[in-house]
Amino acid sequence: MSLKEIKTRIQSVSNTRKTTSAMKMVSSVKLRKAQQSIQYALPYVEQLNHILTSLSSMPQAQSVSPLVVEREVRNVAIVCMSSDSSLCGGFNSNMIRHAKALIEEWLRIDDEPHIYPIGAKITDALAKEGYKINRAFSGLMQSRDYSKAAELADDLMDLFTYGHLDKVIITYTHFRSAGSQQIVDEVLLPVSVPKYDTGGHAADYILEPSATELIASLLPKVIKTRLYSAVLDSFASEQAARVIAMQAATENADNLIGELTLQYNKLRQQAITNEILDLAAGAQIK
Repeated sequence: MSLKEIKTRIQSVSNTRKTTSAMKMVSSVKLRKAQQSIQYALPYVEQLNHILTSLSSMPQAQSVSPLVVEREVRNVAIVCMSSDSSLCGGFNSNMIRHAKALIEEWLRIDDEPHIYPIGAKITDALAKEGYKINRAFSGLMQSRDYSKAAELADDLMDLFTYGHLDKVIITYTHFRSAGSQQIVDEVLLPVSVPKYDTGGHAADYILEPSATELIASLLPKVIKTRLYSAVLDSFASEQAARVIAMQAATENADNLIGELTLQYNKLRQQAITNEILDLAAGAQIK
């Protein structure tokens, strides 16, 4: 490799390093905002769940909502989430591999499971594999629009209520920390309402409207919030994975620039030495 070629390659790697470094900074900012969104949503989710569990333990809550009824699983829906773009390490490939395995597992029970991919990468991958996609939400991960998530939740609740679905599973990458993300599967429908421990003294409040009406009103909100929280969680994991990937790419670029610079200096020193030897040989001839 000539000096000119090495110099050109150093310049090319330096330009790539600038790009990866800039992407790392942008993803770091997005990660902080995503973490803030999760922190803001968490108290609302926890309070909704607390109200729901408290209401379900009251004697007034006689009737059972169709959204909590468990029945034999014959029809299942899978909501899987990835990113809309690449350059985030193994984030998308791990999610796609997990979603395929999950779909294949449920194919033993349901010949044609309902598939709702969120994210362009997993949508393209599943379509390429020949899976039938009921509806794709490619732009939802970037926009994180609550109305779109609520629209999907409404469709799933309608299908479940009318018996077209017996179980709805959401699979996404849970953000544990900036350096750790984990793929999790959660049952969205039917809703599992934990029993509230009253300590042997059941509270008997006068409610207006009734407890059953309040539960019927709260359950859709809980389902929509859980789905939207999963979207926020997956987006935060995507940004964390991209920060790690771009950090590794920047470090690799630094190492490569160092190796190329060392090689360039060696060749340049060798060229200078050869020129000096040629000058010395010419002087001796004269």
